[in-house]
Amino acid sequence: MLDLKLIRENPDFVQERLNRRTGEYDLQPILQLDEQRRGLEAERSQLQARSNEIGKLVGQKMKSGTQPNDPEILALKEEGNQIKATLSDLEPQEKDLRAQVEALLLTLPNLPGDSTPLGKSEADNVEVRRWGDEYKPPLEVLPHWEMGEKLGILNTERATKVAQTRFVLLLGTGAALERALIQFMLDRQTHAGYVEVLPPFLINTQSLTATGQLPKFGEESFKCRDDDLWLTPTAEVPVTNLYRDDILTAEQLPIYHCAYTPCFRREAGSYGRDTRGLIRLHQFNKVELVKLVHPNTSEQEHQTLVQNAEAILQALKLPYRTIELCSGDLGFGAAKCYDLEVWLPSSNTYREISSCSNFGDFQARRGNIRFKEAGQKGTQFVHTLNGSGLAVGRTMAAILENYQQPDGTVQVPEVLQSYLDGRMVL
Repeated sequence: MLDLKLIRENPDFVQERLNRRTGEYDLQPILQLDEQRRGLEAERSQLQARSNEIGKLVGQKMKSGTQPNDPEILALKEEGNQIKATLSDLEPQEKDLRAQVEALLLTLPNLPGDSTPLGKSEADNVEVRRWGDEYKPPLEVLPHWEMGEKLGILNTERATKVAQTRFVLLLGTGAALERALIQFMLDRQTHAGYVEVLPPFLINTQSLTATGQLPKFGEESFKCRDDDLWLTPTAEVPVTNLYRDDILTAEQLPIYHCAYTPCFRREAGSYGRDTRGLIRLHQFNKVELVKLVHPNTSEQEHQTLVQNAEAILQALKLPYRTIELCSGDLGFGAAKCYDLEVWLPSSNTYREISSCSNFGDFQARRGNIRFKEAGQKGTQFVHTLNGSGLAVGRTMAAILENYQQPDGTVQVPEVLQSYLDGRMVL
Protein backbone atom coordinates (compact mmCIF):
# COMPACT_ATOMS: atom_id res chain seq x y z
CA MET A 1 0.00 0.00 0.00
CA LEU A 2 1.25 3.46 -0.83
CA ASP A 3 1.68 6.07 1.91
CA LEU A 4 -1.42 8.29 1.91
CA LYS A 5 0.61 11.14 3.37
CA LEU A 6 3.05 10.89 0.44
CA ILE A 7 0.14 10.98 -2.04
CA ARG A 8 -1.39 13.98 -0.25
CA GLU A 9 1.83 15.99 0.00
CA ASN A 10 3.56 14.92 -3.25
CA PRO A 11 0.82 13.91 -5.71
CA ASP A 12 2.84 14.92 -8.78
CA PHE A 13 5.76 12.71 -7.73
CA VAL A 14 3.51 9.72 -7.04
CA GLN A 15 1.61 10.21 -10.31
CA GLU A 16 4.86 10.40 -12.29
CA ARG A 17 6.11 7.15 -10.74
CA LEU A 18 2.80 5.39 -11.41
CA ASN A 19 2.95 6.59 -15.02
CA ARG A 20 6.17 4.60 -15.42
CA ARG A 21 4.10 1.44 -15.15
CA THR A 22 1.77 -0.11 -17.68
CA GLY A 23 -1.81 1.03 -17.11
CA GLU A 24 -3.54 4.23 -16.07
CA TYR A 25 -3.82 5.36 -12.46
CA ASP A 26 -5.75 8.41 -11.27
CA LEU A 27 -5.00 9.84 -7.83
CA GLN A 28 -7.76 12.45 -7.91
CA PRO A 29 -10.53 10.24 -6.44
CA ILE A 30 -8.27 9.40 -3.49
CA LEU A 31 -7.29 13.04 -2.97
CA GLN A 32 -10.90 14.23 -3.14
CA LEU A 33 -12.20 11.59 -0.73
CA ASP A 34 -9.30 12.22 1.62
CA GLU A 35 -10.04 15.95 1.59
CA GLN A 36 -13.68 15.27 2.44
CA ARG A 37 -12.68 12.93 5.25
CA ARG A 38 -10.22 15.43 6.69
CA GLY A 39 -12.91 18.13 6.51
CA LEU A 40 -15.29 15.92 8.48
CA GLU A 41 -12.51 15.08 10.92
CA ALA A 42 -11.81 18.76 11.53
CA GLU A 43 -15.53 19.48 11.99
CA ARG A 44 -15.86 16.56 14.38
CA SER A 45 -12.85 17.73 16.40
CA GLN A 46 -14.29 21.24 16.71
CA LEU A 47 -17.68 19.89 17.77
CA GLN A 48 -16.09 17.52 20.26
CA ALA A 49 -14.09 20.40 21.72
CA ARG A 50 -17.27 22.50 22.06
CA SER A 51 -19.07 19.55 23.65
CA ASN A 52 -16.30 19.23 26.23
CA GLU A 53 -16.43 22.98 26.83
CA ILE A 54 -20.21 22.85 27.41
CA GLY A 55 -19.77 20.01 29.89
CA LYS A 56 -17.26 22.06 31.87
CA LEU A 57 -19.44 25.18 31.79
CA VAL A 58 -22.49 23.29 33.03
CA GLY A 59 -20.45 21.73 35.81
CA GLN A 60 -18.97 25.07 36.87
CA LYS A 61 -22.34 26.86 36.90
CA MET A 62 -24.07 24.13 38.87
CA LYS A 63 -21.16 24.04 41.31
CA SER A 64 -21.59 27.79 41.85
CA GLY A 65 -25.27 27.28 42.74
CA THR A 66 -27.08 27.69 39.42
CA GLN A 67 -30.20 25.54 39.36
CA PRO A 68 -30.52 22.67 36.80
CA ASN A 69 -33.65 24.26 35.32
CA ASP A 70 -32.00 27.62 34.83
CA PRO A 71 -32.56 28.81 31.22
CA GLU A 72 -28.82 29.18 30.62
CA ILE A 73 -28.18 25.63 31.83
CA LEU A 74 -31.04 24.30 29.73
CA ALA A 75 -29.74 26.14 26.64
CA LEU A 76 -26.24 24.72 27.11
CA LYS A 77 -27.63 21.23 27.54
CA GLU A 78 -29.77 21.62 24.41
CA GLU A 79 -26.72 22.75 22.45
CA GLY A 80 -24.78 19.76 23.81
CA ASN A 81 -27.52 17.36 22.74
CA GLN A 82 -27.55 18.84 19.24
CA ILE A 83 -23.78 18.44 19.02
CA LYS A 84 -24.01 14.80 20.11
CA ALA A 85 -26.63 14.15 17.44
CA THR A 86 -24.43 15.78 14.81
CA LEU A 87 -21.41 13.76 15.97
CA SER A 88 -23.40 10.55 15.73
CA ASP A 89 -24.08 11.43 12.07
CA LEU A 90 -20.52 12.51 11.28
CA GLU A 91 -18.72 9.47 12.68
CA PRO A 92 -20.21 6.89 10.26
CA GLN A 93 -19.70 9.32 7.34
CA GLU A 94 -16.05 9.71 8.28
CA LYS A 95 -15.68 5.96 8.70
CA ASP A 96 -17.22 5.35 5.28
CA LEU A 97 -14.90 7.88 3.60
CA ARG A 98 -11.89 6.30 5.30
CA ALA A 99 -12.97 2.88 4.00
CA GLN A 100 -13.39 4.27 0.47
CA VAL A 101 -9.91 5.78 0.55
CA GLU A 102 -8.39 2.53 1.78
CA ALA A 103 -10.22 0.52 -0.88
CA LEU A 104 -8.78 2.78 -3.59
CA LEU A 105 -5.30 2.62 -2.06
CA LEU A 106 -5.44 -1.18 -2.24
CA THR A 107 -5.85 -0.97 -6.02
CA LEU A 108 -2.70 1.09 -6.57
CA PRO A 109 0.54 -0.78 -7.37
CA ASN A 110 3.89 -0.03 -5.80
CA LEU A 111 6.04 2.78 -7.14
CA PRO A 112 8.99 1.69 -9.30
CA GLY A 113 12.26 2.25 -7.48
CA ASP A 114 14.86 4.86 -8.42
CA SER A 115 17.13 2.28 -10.08
CA THR A 116 14.38 0.35 -11.89
CA PRO A 117 14.90 0.72 -15.68
CA LEU A 118 12.25 2.66 -17.54
CA GLY A 119 10.26 0.72 -20.11
CA LYS A 120 6.80 -0.18 -21.35
CA SER A 121 6.95 -3.97 -21.67
CA GLU A 122 9.14 -7.05 -21.29
CA ALA A 123 10.88 -6.01 -24.51
CA ASP A 124 12.52 -3.24 -22.46
CA ASN A 125 13.84 -5.52 -19.72
CA VAL A 126 17.59 -5.48 -19.21
CA GLU A 127 19.76 -8.60 -19.31
CA VAL A 128 22.22 -8.37 -16.41
CA ARG A 129 24.25 -11.55 -16.93
CA ARG A 130 24.29 -15.07 -18.31
CA TRP A 131 25.73 -18.17 -16.75
CA GLY A 132 26.40 -21.73 -17.90
CA ASP A 133 26.54 -21.50 -21.70
CA GLU A 134 29.09 -24.34 -21.62
CA TYR A 135 26.42 -26.61 -20.13
CA LYS A 136 23.94 -26.16 -22.97
CA PRO A 137 23.37 -29.56 -24.64
CA PRO A 138 24.98 -29.85 -28.10
CA LEU A 139 22.24 -32.11 -29.50
CA GLU A 140 18.60 -31.57 -30.40
CA VAL A 141 16.44 -32.62 -27.49
CA LEU A 142 12.85 -33.70 -26.92
CA PRO A 143 10.51 -31.34 -25.07
CA HIS A 144 10.48 -32.21 -21.39
CA TRP A 145 6.92 -33.53 -21.44
CA GLU A 146 7.74 -35.96 -24.26
CA MET A 147 10.88 -37.07 -22.45
CA GLY A 148 8.97 -37.51 -19.20
CA GLU A 149 6.26 -39.58 -20.88
CA LYS A 150 8.89 -41.64 -22.70
CA LEU A 151 10.59 -42.43 -19.38
CA GLY A 152 7.23 -43.18 -17.76
CA ILE A 153 7.70 -40.60 -15.02
CA LEU A 154 5.16 -37.98 -16.16
CA ASN A 155 1.53 -38.44 -17.11
CA THR A 156 -0.97 -35.68 -17.91
CA GLU A 157 -3.81 -37.88 -19.15
CA ARG A 158 -4.35 -39.56 -15.79
CA ALA A 159 -3.97 -36.24 -13.96
CA THR A 160 -6.72 -34.79 -16.15
CA LYS A 161 -8.91 -37.77 -15.31
CA VAL A 162 -8.77 -37.05 -11.57
CA ALA A 163 -8.73 -33.25 -11.87
CA GLN A 164 -8.71 -31.33 -15.17
CA THR A 165 -6.22 -29.93 -17.66
CA ARG A 166 -3.17 -28.07 -16.37
CA PHE A 167 -2.46 -30.70 -13.74
CA VAL A 168 0.27 -33.32 -13.95
CA LEU A 169 0.95 -36.70 -12.35
CA LEU A 170 4.50 -37.72 -11.49
CA LEU A 171 5.29 -41.41 -11.24
CA GLY A 172 8.12 -43.46 -9.79
CA THR A 173 11.45 -41.73 -10.31
CA GLY A 174 9.63 -38.59 -11.44
CA ALA A 175 7.98 -38.24 -8.03
CA ALA A 176 11.29 -39.05 -6.35
CA LEU A 177 13.10 -36.43 -8.43
CA GLU A 178 10.53 -33.77 -7.49
CA ARG A 179 10.94 -34.66 -3.81
CA ALA A 180 14.73 -34.65 -4.18
CA LEU A 181 14.69 -31.18 -5.71
CA ILE A 182 12.57 -29.82 -2.86
CA GLN A 183 14.87 -31.28 -0.23
CA PHE A 184 18.00 -30.13 -2.08
CA MET A 185 16.69 -26.56 -2.37
CA LEU A 186 15.70 -26.41 1.29
CA ASP A 187 19.06 -27.82 2.37
CA ARG A 188 20.98 -25.25 0.32
CA GLN A 189 18.92 -22.32 1.55
CA THR A 190 19.01 -23.30 5.22
CA HIS A 191 22.79 -23.61 4.89
CA ALA A 192 22.73 -20.08 3.44
CA GLY A 193 21.09 -18.81 6.63
CA TYR A 194 17.36 -19.09 5.98
CA VAL A 195 15.17 -20.56 8.71
CA GLU A 196 12.82 -23.17 7.26
CA VAL A 197 9.07 -22.76 7.77
CA LEU A 198 6.30 -25.20 6.93
CA PRO A 199 3.27 -22.86 6.91
CA PRO A 200 -0.43 -23.57 6.44
CA PHE A 201 -1.36 -24.16 2.82
CA LEU A 202 -4.76 -22.49 3.38
CA ILE A 203 -4.75 -18.77 4.10
CA ASN A 204 -7.35 -16.12 4.92
CA THR A 205 -8.41 -13.03 3.00
CA GLN A 206 -6.48 -10.69 5.27
CA SER A 207 -3.24 -12.52 4.49
CA LEU A 208 -3.76 -12.28 0.73
CA THR A 209 -4.64 -8.60 1.04
CA ALA A 210 -1.53 -7.85 3.10
CA THR A 211 0.85 -9.21 0.46
CA GLY A 212 -1.02 -7.68 -2.48
CA GLN A 213 -2.75 -10.68 -4.05
CA LEU A 214 -6.14 -9.23 -3.16
CA PRO A 215 -8.11 -7.51 -4.46
CA LYS A 216 -6.23 -7.44 -7.77
CA PHE A 217 -5.65 -11.18 -8.30
CA GLY A 218 -8.79 -12.64 -6.76
CA GLU A 219 -9.90 -14.28 -9.99
CA GLU A 220 -6.59 -16.12 -10.29
CA SER A 221 -6.88 -17.66 -6.82
CA PHE A 222 -8.78 -20.73 -5.60
CA LYS A 223 -11.22 -19.98 -2.75
CA CYS A 224 -12.86 -22.45 -0.40
CA ARG A 225 -16.64 -22.35 -0.68
CA ASP A 226 -17.67 -22.41 2.98
CA ASP A 227 -14.77 -20.68 4.74
CA ASP A 228 -12.73 -17.51 4.58
CA LEU A 229 -9.83 -19.58 3.28
CA TRP A 230 -7.94 -19.68 0.01
CA LEU A 231 -5.37 -22.11 -1.41
CA THR A 232 -1.99 -20.44 -1.17
CA PRO A 233 -0.65 -19.09 -4.49
CA THR A 234 2.89 -18.94 -3.06
CA ALA A 235 4.59 -19.36 0.31
CA GLU A 236 5.31 -15.63 0.23
CA VAL A 237 1.79 -15.09 1.56
CA PRO A 238 1.69 -17.22 4.73
CA VAL A 239 5.35 -16.62 5.60
CA THR A 240 5.20 -12.81 5.32
CA ASN A 241 1.94 -12.78 7.27
CA LEU A 242 3.53 -14.58 10.21
CA TYR A 243 4.57 -11.07 11.26
CA ARG A 244 1.39 -9.17 10.36
CA ASP A 245 0.54 -6.51 12.97
CA ASP A 246 3.81 -7.17 14.81
CA ILE A 247 6.23 -4.56 16.14
CA LEU A 248 9.70 -6.06 15.94
CA THR A 249 12.91 -4.69 17.39
CA ALA A 250 15.69 -3.55 15.10
CA GLU A 251 17.84 -6.27 16.65
CA GLN A 252 15.47 -8.94 15.29
CA LEU A 253 16.19 -7.85 11.74
CA PRO A 254 16.98 -9.20 9.25
CA ILE A 255 14.61 -12.19 9.29
CA TYR A 256 15.24 -14.86 6.64
CA HIS A 257 12.81 -17.70 5.92
CA CYS A 258 12.59 -20.41 3.29
CA ALA A 259 9.50 -22.53 2.82
CA TYR A 260 8.25 -25.32 0.62
CA THR A 261 4.57 -25.26 -0.34
CA PRO A 262 2.42 -26.47 -3.17
CA CYS A 263 1.09 -23.42 -5.01
CA PHE A 264 -2.31 -23.02 -6.63
CA ARG A 265 -3.18 -20.52 -9.38
CA ARG A 266 -5.86 -20.35 -12.03
CA GLU A 267 -3.39 -18.87 -14.53
CA ALA A 268 -6.14 -16.54 -15.73
CA GLY A 269 -5.41 -14.95 -19.07
CA SER A 270 -2.77 -17.48 -20.03
CA TYR A 271 -4.95 -20.08 -21.74
CA GLY A 272 -3.51 -21.33 -24.98
CA ARG A 273 0.06 -20.95 -23.71
CA ASP A 274 2.14 -23.82 -22.34
CA THR A 275 -0.76 -26.24 -22.32
CA ARG A 276 1.64 -29.17 -22.17
CA GLY A 277 4.32 -29.98 -19.66
CA LEU A 278 5.40 -28.45 -16.37
CA ILE A 279 5.65 -24.76 -17.19
CA ARG A 280 2.17 -23.39 -16.47
CA LEU A 281 0.07 -25.51 -14.10
CA HIS A 282 -2.78 -24.86 -11.68
CA GLN A 283 -0.80 -26.74 -8.99
CA PHE A 284 2.97 -26.74 -8.67
CA ASN A 285 5.62 -27.04 -5.99
CA LYS A 286 7.95 -24.21 -5.06
CA VAL A 287 10.57 -23.32 -2.49
CA GLU A 288 10.25 -19.65 -1.57
CA LEU A 289 12.71 -17.24 0.03
CA VAL A 290 11.30 -14.43 2.21
CA LYS A 291 13.17 -11.61 3.93
CA LEU A 292 12.09 -8.92 6.40
CA VAL A 293 14.87 -6.35 6.61
CA HIS A 294 15.84 -2.88 7.77
CA PRO A 295 15.20 -0.24 5.07
CA ASN A 296 18.87 0.77 5.16
CA THR A 297 19.99 -2.70 4.01
CA SER A 298 17.15 -3.37 1.61
CA GLU A 299 19.07 -3.03 -1.68
CA GLN A 300 21.99 -5.22 -0.59
CA GLU A 301 19.62 -7.82 0.84
CA HIS A 302 17.88 -7.93 -2.55
CA GLN A 303 21.15 -8.62 -4.38
CA THR A 304 21.99 -11.38 -1.90
CA LEU A 305 18.56 -12.97 -2.33
CA VAL A 306 19.09 -13.09 -6.11
CA GLN A 307 22.46 -14.74 -5.54
CA ASN A 308 20.84 -17.33 -3.26
CA ALA A 309 18.39 -18.26 -6.00
CA GLU A 310 21.10 -18.30 -8.66
CA ALA A 311 23.20 -20.62 -6.49
CA ILE A 312 20.63 -23.41 -6.97
CA LEU A 313 20.84 -23.16 -10.76
CA GLN A 314 24.63 -23.08 -10.62
CA ALA A 315 24.78 -26.12 -8.37
CA LEU A 316 22.52 -27.98 -10.82
CA LYS A 317 24.64 -26.68 -13.74
CA LEU A 318 21.58 -25.35 -15.54
CA PRO A 319 22.24 -22.47 -17.95
CA TYR A 320 20.32 -19.32 -17.10
CA ARG A 321 20.26 -15.58 -17.47
CA THR A 322 19.36 -12.81 -15.00
CA ILE A 323 16.95 -10.13 -16.19
CA GLU A 324 16.19 -6.80 -14.51
CA LEU A 325 12.54 -5.94 -15.11
CA CYS A 326 11.68 -2.51 -16.45
CA SER A 327 9.01 -0.31 -14.86
CA GLY A 328 6.34 -1.41 -17.34
CA ASP A 329 6.84 -5.11 -16.60
CA LEU A 330 7.02 -4.97 -12.80
CA GLY A 331 4.69 -7.10 -10.72
CA PHE A 332 1.94 -5.30 -8.80
CA GLY A 333 3.76 -5.07 -5.47
CA ALA A 334 7.39 -4.84 -6.58
CA ALA A 335 9.52 -1.70 -6.59
CA LYS A 336 12.40 -3.60 -8.18
CA CYS A 337 12.60 -7.13 -9.55
CA TYR A 338 15.03 -9.57 -11.14
CA ASP A 339 13.84 -12.63 -13.04
CA LEU A 340 16.00 -15.72 -13.43
CA GLU A 341 15.31 -17.49 -16.72
CA VAL A 342 16.50 -21.05 -17.26
CA TRP A 343 17.51 -22.39 -20.67
CA LEU A 344 15.01 -24.78 -22.29
CA PRO A 345 16.77 -26.14 -25.40
CA SER A 346 13.69 -27.77 -26.96
CA SER A 347 12.21 -24.32 -27.55
CA ASN A 348 15.59 -22.58 -27.95
CA THR A 349 14.70 -19.99 -25.33
CA TYR A 350 15.01 -18.96 -21.70
CA ARG A 351 11.95 -19.28 -19.42
CA GLU A 352 11.33 -17.71 -16.04
CA ILE A 353 12.13 -19.97 -13.09
CA SER A 354 12.41 -17.39 -10.30
CA SER A 355 11.22 -13.85 -9.69
CA CYS A 356 13.10 -11.99 -6.96
CA SER A 357 11.34 -8.83 -5.79
CA ASN A 358 12.00 -5.99 -3.40
CA PHE A 359 8.68 -4.56 -2.18
CA GLY A 360 10.10 -1.80 -0.02
CA ASP A 361 7.50 -0.99 2.65
CA PHE A 362 4.54 -1.70 0.30
CA GLN A 363 3.55 -5.05 1.86
CA ALA A 364 4.54 -3.95 5.35
CA ARG A 365 2.07 -1.05 5.20
CA ARG A 366 -0.71 -3.37 4.08
CA GLY A 367 0.19 -5.90 6.78
CA ASN A 368 1.21 -3.35 9.44
CA ILE A 369 4.63 -4.96 10.00
CA ARG A 370 6.82 -2.52 11.89
CA PHE A 371 10.02 -2.32 13.92
CA LYS A 372 11.38 -0.01 16.58
CA GLU A 373 14.92 1.28 16.94
CA ALA A 374 16.36 1.24 20.44
CA GLY A 375 16.27 4.68 22.02
CA GLN A 376 14.06 6.19 19.31
CA LYS A 377 10.43 7.23 19.43
CA GLY A 378 7.91 5.76 17.04
CA THR A 379 8.15 2.83 14.67
CA GLN A 380 9.11 2.24 11.04
CA PHE A 381 7.83 -0.20 8.46
CA VAL A 382 10.14 -3.07 7.57
CA HIS A 383 11.05 -3.83 3.97
CA THR A 384 9.94 -7.20 2.59
CA LEU A 385 11.61 -9.19 -0.16
CA ASN A 386 10.96 -12.58 -1.68
CA GLY A 387 11.92 -14.84 -4.54
CA SER A 388 11.57 -18.40 -5.73
CA GLY A 389 14.41 -20.63 -4.76
CA LEU A 390 13.17 -22.28 -7.10
CA ALA A 391 9.97 -23.26 -8.91
CA VAL A 392 10.39 -27.04 -8.67
CA GLY A 393 8.42 -28.15 -11.74
CA ARG A 394 10.26 -25.77 -14.02
CA THR A 395 13.54 -26.96 -12.56
CA MET A 396 12.58 -30.53 -13.39
CA ALA A 397 11.63 -29.46 -16.91
CA ALA A 398 15.06 -27.88 -17.34
CA ILE A 399 16.79 -31.03 -16.08
CA LEU A 400 14.79 -33.30 -18.40
CA GLU A 401 15.89 -31.18 -21.36
CA ASN A 402 19.43 -30.04 -20.53
CA TYR A 403 20.54 -33.45 -19.22
CA GLN A 404 19.29 -35.60 -22.11
CA GLN A 405 21.83 -38.10 -23.41
CA PRO A 406 22.31 -39.48 -26.96
CA ASP A 407 21.09 -42.93 -25.82
CA GLY A 408 17.68 -41.52 -24.83
CA THR A 409 18.30 -41.39 -21.08
CA VAL A 410 18.51 -38.39 -18.78
CA GLN A 411 21.52 -37.92 -16.55
CA VAL A 412 20.84 -37.02 -12.91
CA PRO A 413 22.67 -33.82 -11.85
CA GLU A 414 25.57 -34.74 -9.63
CA VAL A 415 24.30 -32.77 -6.62
CA LEU A 416 21.01 -34.69 -6.70
CA GLN A 417 22.41 -38.21 -6.94
CA SER A 418 22.79 -38.65 -3.19
CA TYR A 419 19.10 -37.70 -2.81
CA LEU A 420 18.17 -40.52 -5.19
CA ASP A 421 20.16 -43.34 -3.57
CA GLY A 422 23.10 -42.74 -5.87
CA ARG A 423 21.07 -43.00 -9.08
CA MET A 424 23.00 -41.44 -11.95
CA VAL A 425 20.57 -41.89 -14.85
CA LEU A 426 16.81 -41.68 -15.33
